[in-house]
Amino acid sequence: MVDVPVERFEELVADALDAIPDDLWRLTDNLSVVVREGSDRSSLLGLYDGIPLTQRDAAYDGMVMPDRISIFRRPILAMCDDEAEVVEQVRITVIHEVAHHFGIDDDRLHELGWA
Repeated sequence: MVDVPVERFEELVADALDAIPDDLWRLTDNLSVVVREGSDRSSLLGLYDGIPLTQRDAAYDGMVMPDRISIFRRPILAMCDDEAEVVEQVRITVIHEVAHHFGIDDDRLHELGWA
């Protein structure tokens, strides 16, 4: 397990989000991304909570809470041996969870090598 301070971990998440092409990022809608501690005994690295863009209809209008992507710091750190591994795992986790926002399920992500 490697230790990466919270501030540095948040930077890594921001860097992973910045690496998403602008043309794709502009298509996101009503989405927030947060870093949470999580548990180092958990295998859950990230979580998408919301209604994917592909499932939204006219009922998704007005005052709707943002979809949320949570990236869990401690489980990621628990599986990595150095900061380079953390950078790569954060990148994979961010892409994986953003893909859920676009309606891509775990089976398809697995086929694409992102699960």
